[in-house]
Amino acid sequence: MKVGVISDTHGLLRPEAIAALQGCERIIHAGDIGSPHILDQLAAIAPLQVVRGNNDLAADWAAHLADCLQLDLEGWAGLLVHDIADVPTPLDPSVKLVITGHSHQPGIDWHGERLYLNPGSAGRRRFKLPVTLALLEVCASGIEPRIVPLLE
Repeated sequence: MKVGVISDTHGLLRPEAIAALQGCERIIHAGDIGSPHILDQLAAIAPLQVVRGNNDLAADWAAHLADCLQLDLEGWAGLLVHDIADVPTPLDPSVKLVITGHSHQPGIDWHGERLYLNPGSAGRRRFKLPVTLALLEVCASGIEPRIVPLLE
């Protein structure tokens, strides 16, 4: 299963992001969406799972969105939250994938058999941080993550 993971669009869905997400069987947005139109565009590509970010909290259109979601990707239990500070401790040992956004810094960090993934920011460039999203290849035997740069 090919899964696209995007975060911190802040109202901007770049054509490069749309192109990178083509062929995904599922898309996950880790918050700070910025506009309901972003969700419409992503949902037109693949089924969408999303949490709201701190910048979405005051938006009426985002009131129905969860702050935290449990995921199942090909048998891999996952947790989706916007800010890593909101990951519960202790974390259920069955959770093997934790997806966060918020920091705008892409990261693939394995802690034992648990993957912590931050796709980075796909929206407006912040400071000198890269503009990225992530793609996951998921099967019953493993997860292969990669960060995809959207701008040079």
